[in-house]
Amino acid sequence: MTAIGIYGSSGRMGRAITEQIDAAGATLAGGVDAGGDPAVLARMSDVLVDFSTASAIEAHLAAARAARTPLVIGTTGLSQAQHAAIDAAATEIAVLQTGNTSLGVTLLAQMVREAAARLGTDWDIEIVESHHRHKVDAPSGTAILLGEAAAAGRGTTLSELRVDGRAGLTGARTEGTIGLSSLRGGSIIGDHTVLFASEGERIELSHLAQDRSIFAKGAVRAALWLAGRPAGRYRMGDVLGL
Repeated sequence: MTAIGIYGSSGRMGRAITEQIDAAGATLAGGVDAGGDPAVLARMSDVLVDFSTASAIEAHLAAARAARTPLVIGTTGLSQAQHAAIDAAATEIAVLQTGNTSLGVTLLAQMVREAAARLGTDWDIEIVESHHRHKVDAPSGTAILLGEAAAAGRGTTLSELRVDGRAGLTGARTEGTIGLSSLRGGSIIGDHTVLFASEGERIELSHLAQDRSIFAKGAVRAALWLAGRPAGRYRMGDVLGL
């Protein structure tokens, strides 16, 4: 059976993943949290799953590279420098990095990309995400993932089109931009809506997370898929063959 190691094992997602491993026919190699030794866990595991903190990513990448162990990264709030470090690691090991491990969100991103590719820039795109009061990064990794899908559908990058939250006298909306807005409150697990709006009509594509286990199931499925893959940078869409 595939042995899965977890970085961030005591967190919400780490605990949820632990519960899903047996059901998936895999085994738990162990878990590491702040102060633990990521290198030992990397050597014990067939594949690693990281839901820790952005500040720990470099150490976990180094441990995975040294042990030649594939790594699924679900940690959000990563910087450009950290994405560059992931790119470098992917030259030596298989790395799947995503802002959301939900299979439903993976399909939603595909639909957003298709819609953006077929609708002109006269269709405005706005992304609204809601999460619990304890989430520290905004916009969410999922909102960014969906924004990247929309931008890709229009043949460009999110950094070229992105507008974060609006306040005050902002002036008329610039055609072709992609807006991102965040809400925080209560115990919301994660709601995301992508709005396509034109003159006289609109389309809303939404995903509502009702149970945190959906992310854990997706993460375990991604880990089992990634184990044994050649070096490279992968995404959740690859897991579903999109």
